[in-house]
Amino acid sequence: MPDPQIPPAPTAHKALAAGIQAWCGTAEDVTTPIDGLSFFRRTRPTEPDICLVEPALLVVAQGAKQMFVGGAPHRYDPAGFLITSLEIPGQTQIIEATPEVPCLGLVMKLDQRMLAEMVARDLAPPRQRTERRSVAVGQVTPALISPLERLVALLEEPAAIPVLAPLILQEIHYRLLLSDQGPRLWSFVAAGNPNQRILALLNWMKLNYAEPLRVEELAERAQMSASTFHQHFRDLTTMSPLKYQKWLRLNEARQMMLNDHLDAATASFRVGYESPSQFSREYARLFGNPPKRDIERLRLEVS
Repeated sequence: MPDPQIPPAPTAHKALAAGIQAWCGTAEDVTTPIDGLSFFRRTRPTEPDICLVEPALLVVAQGAKQMFVGGAPHRYDPAGFLITSLEIPGQTQIIEATPEVPCLGLVMKLDQRMLAEMVARDLAPPRQRTERRSVAVGQVTPALISPLERLVALLEEPAAIPVLAPLILQEIHYRLLLSDQGPRLWSFVAAGNPNQRILALLNWMKLNYAEPLRVEELAERAQMSASTFHQHFRDLTTMSPLKYQKWLRLNEARQMMLNDHLDAATASFRVGYESPSQFSREYARLFGNPPKRDIERLRLEVS
């Protein structure tokens, strides 16, 4: 029997859903004039699809989604927001949506500098330790939904966006630090935290993905022992440094083939592979199709 003290999860945030629907129309993905804010709309459940998980707040106003990171599912709906703190690979899936009641939601990129400044100024109280995983689901509260609704409503006043959007975004970041996922965010932005060294290293790897990789050198760069670094890296990203590099290379090659019209062999060499056949095998294992077939499918979807 349900606990009478716990209110039932909301089926939708009506004002937020209406604002998102108005901007999406029949489109599935829409960027907005507010930097870092985008909307999504889906009318049916989907199979898991590979995606890049960026540091962001993801909120579903209507319907339900789930994100797989490291094989673990994270379901979020109007009762729970998804928070991500790192740029890592994952899979996203729509699990509740119909043409009559589409899945509607928003993605808001996190400003980690803003979060760090709030922590440094003690605007958010010190937090207890939390697990190091970079993806989690938190409880949606009226204090968080209210500024999100105002941010979406602000799109109807384009002239006011430069003045008011930064203030509302600051409030949203503050509410996140006070939420049940505040400790997780705090651990990723507090000065001197080991997570900061891993974050800096991930940024370095994204710029140097084609270079040969030695874990010992990465550990030295992160100022950790090899064993501590390897465990900390896996805790945060759910994968090893070598697997993360492979993922970076394959995604970069995919973009080169799609946007620059490179063939698979040329793209494989550009991202650091020495064997095109190995590249093709690993590409098909990640994306489900060999390079040529996958790129043809993507271009067909775009057209």
